[in-house]
Parts: sequence; structure tokens; C-alpha cells
Amino acid sequence: MIELTIFYDATCPLCATEMDHLRRTDANHAIAFENIYADDFTARFPSIDRQEADRILHGQLADGKVITGLDVTYRAWCLVGKRRWVAILRWPMFAPIADRAYLFFARHRQRISRLVMGSKRTQSCDWQPPR
Repeated sequence: MIELTIFYDATCPLCATEMDHLRRTDANHAIAFENIYADDFTARFPSIDRQEADRILHGQLADGKVITGLDVTYRAWCLVGKRRWVAILRWPMFAPIADRAYLFFARHRQRISRLVMGSKRTQSCDWQPPR
């Protein structure tokens, strides 16, 4: 059963790499991965604003509730059994700082990807990590 659907920017090399790692780690297939730049995205997910999902990572829980930012990251890594990797992101004293840092990253992710990975965008907006 899908417990979380992640709506992500597949054109961002860092984002795509993280989703690929999550997908490979998701032994229970609890996460669905949706590229916000897929041609049919708006038709399939009319309740998710693509522009807002580009600004900040969006996820949807099985009950339909939409979560954003590091709440998505935290939930995803917990679902694949890596809670200890991300627990600090939601600690009450650290969460506000982590959330601000995430928003900075999200706003500048293409530049950061270029610095870290040597490329600004993946080859195709329709790229999906292999399952």
C-alpha cells in the first residue's frame, strides 16, 4: 500500500538522486514518486499546484493529507527504515532552523546541484528513477 506520494522536480539532479536512493531503499513499495514536470501531471493531480510544488517539496499521505518540505523528507526516510538519518530534522529545537535551511536549498537547488554534481538539470523533464 502506498503510504506517501512524493511530488518532486525530476529536473533537479540532487532531487532526482535522492528520489532514486529512496526508491531503491523502499523495499515495501510504500512510496510513489511523481515528477511535477511530467506532461500529464496537472491532469492526474489537479489538487497539487505545480508552481507551489516546485517551490517546496510536496507529499500526499494515504489519507489525502498534503505535507510539505522537510515533513515529506522525514516521512519518506522513516518509511524506508532510515529514521535515524533524519530524526534531527524534526527535533523541536532544530526544526525551525532546518526548515529555513531547506527553503534556502529549495530556492537555490539548481545552482547547488551545479556546484555539487556538475550539472544544473537532468537530461529530460520526464526522467524517472528506475525501480
